Amino acid sequence: MKNQKGFTLIELLIVVAIIGIIAAIAIPSLLRARVSANESATIGDIRTVISAQAAYSTANGGLYESDFDCLANPFTCIPQYAPGSPTFTDSQIAGLQQKSGYNRTAISAPKPAVLGIGQSASSTPAYSYLASPLALGQTGVRGFGGDSSGTLCFTNTGAEPGTTSSFGLDVTGTCTVLQ
Repeated sequence: MKNQKGFTLIELLIVVAIIGIIAAIAIPSLLRARVSANESATIGDIRTVISAQAAYSTANGGLYESDFDCLANPFTCIPQYAPGSPTFTDSQIAGLQQKSGYNRTAISAPKPAVLGIGQSASSTPAYSYLASPLALGQTGVRGFGGDSSGTLCFTNTGAEPGTTSSFGLDVTGTCTVLQ
């Protein structure tokens, strides 16, 4: 008799079945980890915007900025802000681009009727920065928002948090404050 080498069909099927079971267990965990990472990155970006706007208001006579591109290029918006001086955030966050599986939007209160000499023409007394998942359940499960009061909140539905008539987050109705 010949000595045959190799695997039998049953052995190969058992190996394929084991790989399938491992994949069925691992893939949902990987997707949950991805959603968690996207949400953490978005929360970090909102905190960055809140800090950037607070610093910007100091340089802009106490008012925030409605044109978020000015946070990345303040010398084009604030009179007498020296070129080469520090910027307040990077262009990707300021550009309100899709990032980390989330859409980004911003709303601002109307600019004041009278602006000071050293203030940007697009100054605002209040703003809200909002984020919602690109694909609910796949890129994120919660919606997030931050505003000029420094509040950060979330919705469990994935929708952007609502805002009040004063352009702050509606923390009493549509979102839960993040601690």
